[in-house]
Amino acid sequence: MTLTVDENSSGVSTNGHDIEDEAENDETLPAPSYEITSFGIDLDVAGLVGRLRSGDIYIPDWQRNFVWTPSDASRFIESLLLGLPVPGIFLGTDAETQKLYVVDGQQRLRTLRGFYDGELPSGDRMRKFVLRNVDDRFIGANYDSLNEANRRKLDFSIIHGTVVRQDRPAQDDTSMYQIFERINSGGRKVYPQEIRSAIYHGELIDTIKQLNENDAWRVIAGRPSPRLKDQEMILRFMAMYHAGHDYSSPMVEFLNKFAQTNRHPDSAWIRETTELFQHTVECFAEAKGKDAFRGAGGRVVNAAIFDSMSVGFARRAGYETSPSKESTRIAHDSLFEMDDYLNAVTSGTSRERSVVTRMKIAEAVFANA
Repeated sequence: MTLTVDENSSGVSTNGHDIEDEAENDETLPAPSYEITSFGIDLDVAGLVGRLRSGDIYIPDWQRNFVWTPSDASRFIESLLLGLPVPGIFLGTDAETQKLYVVDGQQRLRTLRGFYDGELPSGDRMRKFVLRNVDDRFIGANYDSLNEANRRKLDFSIIHGTVVRQDRPAQDDTSMYQIFERINSGGRKVYPQEIRSAIYHGELIDTIKQLNENDAWRVIAGRPSPRLKDQEMILRFMAMYHAGHDYSSPMVEFLNKFAQTNRHPDSAWIRETTELFQHTVECFAEAKGKDAFRGAGGRVVNAAIFDSMSVGFARRAGYETSPSKESTRIAHDSLFEMDDYLNAVTSGTSRERSVVTRMKIAEAVFANA
C-alpha cells in the first residue's frame, strides 16, 4: 500500500504552514454545550486607558498587528470628541487572574492608548500620533494639547464592553476557544494554537515556544508557522504522551482541555517533557532528516504520522537504552509497510479508533527497535 493523503486534502500546504493535519476537519463537528454568563460594563475612556497600561485589560499576542491608518485612528478619536456613539468591545475573563482580555476591539483600544501616549504603532516602529483629516478644531492635536474641556469630554466618554465567562462545564473554560474562533471568523482566520496561546498562557505555552526553536525540530518542521501550527504539534506530542490513553475526539477539544489542565506544570514535569521531546526530534532528525514525519512526496509534515511516531519513540526512549540511528530508521520505514497504520494516518485521523490504532502500532514497533 502506498501512503497518500486523504481525498479531502490537497497534500500541499495551503494554510500558511508546512504541516498537514486532516484533523482540521474537526471544525465541522458539533461543539460542546455550555452555560455562559455575559454582562455589559460601561468604561470611561480614561479608566480604560489606565487598565490597558496596567495590564488589567490586555490584548493577546495572537491578535493581528495595528492596521488602522492615522486617518482611521484620528476619526475614531474625533467621534468621541464630538460625542458620537462608537462600537463596543468584547472581553473575555481569565479565570485565574480575573484580568480581561480583548476578543474584539483591539484597533479601537490601541488607538485610545496611542492618543493618550502620543504615538501609534507603524509596522515595527512607533510614530507620533496627532489628529489629521478631522474637523479644523482638532487638526494637529494630541491629548496634551487639547483644551481642558475637550480632555475632560474624552476622559469621560463611555465605551461599552461585553464581558463573558463560562459557568458550565465548571471544570474548564474551553468555551473561550469557541467564542474567540466565532467572533474573529469574519476576517483573518484565527488558528487554534493562536487562541490557546492567548487563553492558556503560562509555563506550558512558554515551554512550547522555547521547544519550537530547537534546531532539530526546525529541520523536521520546516519554516516557522505564522499560525503556530508547529507549536500545536509540540502540544500534540505532550498531550498524546501524557494523556493519550484518555483521548476522545475532536482533536481540537482534546488539546484545549490538556492545555488548560496543564497550564502551570511543575518544574519536574517541564524538565522530563522537554528532554523527551528534544531527544525524540534529535534522533528522528539524525535518522531521517526533514522527511521524518512527511507524507506522500515529502512536501509537508503529516500530523498523524508525527504524533504516533514521536510518542511511540518517546515511550521507547524511556527504556534503559535508546534506539540507534539505524534501528530508528528501520522502525520508521517499516510502519509505512503496514496497511492498518497507513489507514490510521491518512483518513479520519482524529477519530478515537484511528488514534488508538496508530499509537498502538507505532509504540509496538519502536519498543522492538
